[in-house]
Amino acid sequence: MRRKISVRLGDLLDRQRLRLAHPDALFQLALLGLITGLLAGTVILLFRLAVEGTQSGFLPGGLPENYEMLPLWLRLLLPTLGGAIIGLLFFRFSRGLYLLGVARVMERMSYHQGHLTLRGFFLQFLGAAVAIISGHSVGREGPHVYLGAASGSLLGQYLHLPNNCIRTLVGCGAAAAIAASFNTPLAGVIFALELVMMEYTLASFIPVMLSAASANAVSVLVLGGEPAFQIPDLHLGSLTQMPLVMLLGVVAGALSALFIHLLQGLSMRVRKWPFWWRTSCSGLAVGIIATAVPEVMGIGYDTVNAALLGEIGIAVLALLLAFKMLATTLSVGMGIPGGMIGPALFMGATLGSLFAQLANLMLPGAAFDVGFYAVLGMGAMMGASLQAPLAALTAMIELTYSPQIIMPGMLAVVIAGLTASELFGKQSIFIAVLKAAGMDYNADPVTQALRRIGVASIMQRNFVRTGALLTRQEAGELLGKEPEWLLLYREHEPVALMQAVDLVRHLQETDDKPLMDARIDLTAVPGRRFEVAGVNLQANLHEALEILDRKGVNALYVERMAVPGINRIYGVITRNSVESAYRYRFD
Repeated sequence: MRRKISVRLGDLLDRQRLRLAHPDALFQLALLGLITGLLAGTVILLFRLAVEGTQSGFLPGGLPENYEMLPLWLRLLLPTLGGAIIGLLFFRFSRGLYLLGVARVMERMSYHQGHLTLRGFFLQFLGAAVAIISGHSVGREGPHVYLGAASGSLLGQYLHLPNNCIRTLVGCGAAAAIAASFNTPLAGVIFALELVMMEYTLASFIPVMLSAASANAVSVLVLGGEPAFQIPDLHLGSLTQMPLVMLLGVVAGALSALFIHLLQGLSMRVRKWPFWWRTSCSGLAVGIIATAVPEVMGIGYDTVNAALLGEIGIAVLALLLAFKMLATTLSVGMGIPGGMIGPALFMGATLGSLFAQLANLMLPGAAFDVGFYAVLGMGAMMGASLQAPLAALTAMIELTYSPQIIMPGMLAVVIAGLTASELFGKQSIFIAVLKAAGMDYNADPVTQALRRIGVASIMQRNFVRTGALLTRQEAGELLGKEPEWLLLYREHEPVALMQAVDLVRHLQETDDKPLMDARIDLTAVPGRRFEVAGVNLQANLHEALEILDRKGVNALYVERMAVPGINRIYGVITRNSVESAYRYRFD
């Protein structure tokens, strides 16, 4: 009885896997997106509770960001000790895995179909927790994105889902992470689609939206619905301020380009250093900076709130902006496994507040709203650094609940992005980090489209397996099954694929030969035969095309291990069917 139930369950899972290979399996993807959001939201919640609980336990006043009240010697010791612990952790357990965060997610999506490892999950969780608790100048959002994406990826791998489906679950996890971090579900959706999945389709929108909503619900249920920042009432004034908004966009874009340049330059210089030495040196350097400017320690959202409220003077803002950039460059550039979104928001808020206060100083009586320009600075810095203008704009809208921010926000974000990319020639900070680590990134539209379709969705299942030598009677019995394709075997291995119609034609042309036991050599029958190679049932069309090119064949048989040592063949595909599927769906 149990065996029958197990077999039925296995058959049901197989049917669902085959269905999920199609890019339009909306119901199944929606359900998986919902589950991924709950899972990722729980992981992010545990991370935040672990970090903030530890900070509250040893920082003065029980406040998670109160590094400023620590004695000088402890501000020096804490990051130094944290860097050494991170170095030891990775030296012992990483096995060469040193780059994590959003950049690693993008690289795995580009070259490894979104497959993330359990080892990376735990290294990111522990490494980022130690980095933030010890006061390194890093954010929590990058680690959150990795943890959320890994939650979706590991779920898909555990269920042996097709790779095109696993890629969607990675996007779901990334959206869930941003939603749970900032209480901004829509920004999470846009972030995942714009940076991680790089696609806007119905099949990706629905599961990603459900994932972001469910993760946000988990976060709100436990931590409450308070926004990440204290946004004051915003006042734009008149349209005469638009030139000032444009100027802020240019300055933010230039500052983003400088940040990316410094980070990439340092990463390339220290790339060959032992990892433990890099993190230890980073901890010491940040500790030295923190003795003079303790506000650079940790995530720094308390300082962001003060900048938004206009509570920090011009000289201090300039000091914070310069040293936050330096401390973040030293932390992330030397390998500390933290995020860069939080520091970008910190620098953007201090820049915008500084910009508005200087404008008020030069134009007495103008009364420019410091909070308004601080929010614009946050969006502009985030958009230019990440090269994700829509995600930055959406975050601004959700954080402020102010529709009047849309038009000036668009202007600042777009100009900042163009300044960084076109005037200074800088790519996204994540791509810059990947290249500095000796990796590359490829996300052209054709490749992205092929990755959205699983091989199971186009494979032809009307085939039969046969040896190369047959009698006429055996050939007749074989054709009685009405196959479209014949998969030829030699010594228990598939070697070629041919159309059944070629065998039918041959039998008709030789019908006058009476000997029923005469042998027919299928490798000599007139017709077209394709050399074959195997492709896993989980693969997508991009992987299939890579195998076709690499092995120099024109057909593939789709297989999956049913039991250890035994592979089950589900269908066959040809190069023409791959190309036809692409043209049909995307032309």
